[in-house]
Amino acid sequence: MDFTISDEMKMVTEAVGRFVREKVQPLETVTEETGQIPPEALAALKAEAQALGFYALNMSEAAGGGGLGVLDMCLVEEQLGQTSDALIRRIFGQVYPMLDALTGDLRERYLYPTVRGDKICAMAITEPGAGSDAAAIRTHARLDGDHWVLNGTKHFISDGDIADYTIVMAVTDAEKRARGGITLFLVDRDTPGFRVTRTQKMMGHRGYGHAELTFDEVRVPKLQVLGEVGQGFRVMMANVGGIRLGHIGARAVGMASRVLDMMRDHAATRQQFGQPIGDFQMVQQMIADSAMEIFATRMMVLNTAWEVDQGLDPRDKVSMVKVQASEMLGRVADRGIQIFGGYGFTKELPLERIYRDARVTRIYDGTSEVHRMLIARSIIKRGLTL
Repeated sequence: MDFTISDEMKMVTEAVGRFVREKVQPLETVTEETGQIPPEALAALKAEAQALGFYALNMSEAAGGGGLGVLDMCLVEEQLGQTSDALIRRIFGQVYPMLDALTGDLRERYLYPTVRGDKICAMAITEPGAGSDAAAIRTHARLDGDHWVLNGTKHFISDGDIADYTIVMAVTDAEKRARGGITLFLVDRDTPGFRVTRTQKMMGHRGYGHAELTFDEVRVPKLQVLGEVGQGFRVMMANVGGIRLGHIGARAVGMASRVLDMMRDHAATRQQFGQPIGDFQMVQQMIADSAMEIFATRMMVLNTAWEVDQGLDPRDKVSMVKVQASEMLGRVADRGIQIFGGYGFTKELPLERIYRDARVTRIYDGTSEVHRMLIARSIIKRGLTL
């Protein structure tokens, strides 16, 4: 297996990493303290990211994006992961790859403006009674002439409070459900009957909203279906692997690497009992364990991303990456706070924010417990071998 990274991708990842460290990270404190990104600074950095070609890198060139494959995108996401999700979303774009399946007028109305950064899109799957079990959603749609009529509730919807439109997953055939009975709809913000009922306050991930959305007889034109009627669950699952690898796997590697750098520098300079704390074996163990776990996770991410690019279906490996990366980041963040001691527990360092932000990665996009169950089923029932 060739592990060589092209010179072009080396330049891209180095440039993105430098941009994140020098331009984006300085906004983290004010974003965390106020819950908002300063508008003028955001506009300037977003424009600069677009001028440098860093916006919507995951989207095809035909759509106006960077055209990166899953592996190359994971290399970029590792650099993006060194800052907060709120800043990544606003400055580099949160554009869902499934939008590339749109055709005709829908590309002009939704795809191109989103890739340009003129529109914000949200994804509404999770409901009060359906989290990791996405097929259990209750939001439903019935056909009425030339429109679908949606009713139901979604919650924990990132950017749901400000999105110009939302990709909504709804049941269109209660008997078939995930096997041909779930459809994706494009719902405009100003559609009658659609409401943002509240924004839910979170333990972490400040700087962007997590909204509860309600749909009360919301009429959506038949043409505003993403993909085919009844195939929404399949479309979602076909795209979720790459999203999990990048947004969770690679970003966890990037953030954990940032914490490791902080641990290393502090261990070399912090003196206790007349010597650097890096001379103490217990501190060395925490640093060594963190380095090994980051390396192992990085290899898992890149190997699985490579398989996706080859047209394979490594869904079990994606689940493994999701669990490994989310739990690894939590352990590394915890060790970072431990090495910094009381100072690590303060808000003067980003460690306590990273610690809080990391916690939810073990929950969203399927809990660790659910993914472990899926992995075990594949090994026991399908004879999965690695």
